[in-house]
Amino acid sequence: QLQLVESGGGLVQPGGSLRLSCTASGSTLDYYAIGWFRQAPGKEREGVSCISSHGFSTNYADSVKGRFTISRDNAKNTVYLQMNSLKPEDTAVYYCAARILYSSACLRPVYYNDWGQGTQVTVSS
Repeated sequence: QLQLVESGGGLVQPGGSLRLSCTASGSTLDYYAIGWFRQAPGKEREGVSCISSHGFSTNYADSVKGRFTISRDNAKNTVYLQMNSLKPEDTAVYYCAARILYSSACLRPVYYNDWGQGTQVTVSS
């Protein structure tokens, strides 16, 4: 059974950067499309970015375009989310999730079956 673990969250100042990692175990991540999602207190979980199994297709929420970059290293069984120019409104718990097939609807949480435990990102002075 696929297991996902997020890491790399923390406290950063506005304008700063973080790189989140999503590492898989129990299965080969090569077969999976991966999405990054976030959830702030009192708000719905929203899609941030997603990537196809070999990285040829990516998608981003409008709110993070130009600031965040999703990538993957299948040899390391890891997907990354590089977050630059962070804003206070980026504060949330960030989750990665996996699904075998990639689609243009990959920013919808219902698309995914397997989820990590989340990692907290706080952007504050």
